[in-house]
Amino acid sequence: MENYYPDHLAWHETLEIHELTAFQSIGLMKLKKAYPEVTDPALKELYTHAINGLSTNIRELLEFYPLAPRSDEDDDEFRNAETPFYAGDLLVLFKTGVRNYAIAITETATPAVRKVLKQQLIRAIDTHAKVFNYMYEKSYYPSYNLEQLLQNDINLANKALNKSI
Repeated sequence: MENYYPDHLAWHETLEIHELTAFQSIGLMKLKKAYPEVTDPALKELYTHAINGLSTNIRELLEFYPLAPRSDEDDDEFRNAETPFYAGDLLVLFKTGVRNYAIAITETATPAVRKVLKQQLIRAIDTHAKVFNYMYEKSYYPSYNLEQLLQNDINLANKALNKSI
């Protein structure tokens, strides 16, 4: 039986590519903002390596965007202000925190530690929801419009790639 691959990505892999692109674009912008402040030559070399690696990753992921499933809806222009960047950074911080707490809880043996981590996990989940709602209401994170979401990724990635260090 011959393998069949459609001329577009599956929805689930498109969303994973979106997550990776957005996360790495925000990280790349943060590294580029911090780069001028780094004075240690060895650390500066590590930053350069990380910046180059993330830039390559983003460029490679962007090549898959034309294969994403599409609808007939028109895209609105993505905002160039810094506010969406800072909101996205905050969202990623708490999303990553939720994941890290979930993993940490599975490693706890001490009931008191587990109790504290569960409380902190709930706070991280609640904060993530607040940040998401803020972003959704401001149209910074159009989570129900895949085309808009992916176009925002492309804009953010290009901004990160084009930012000088």
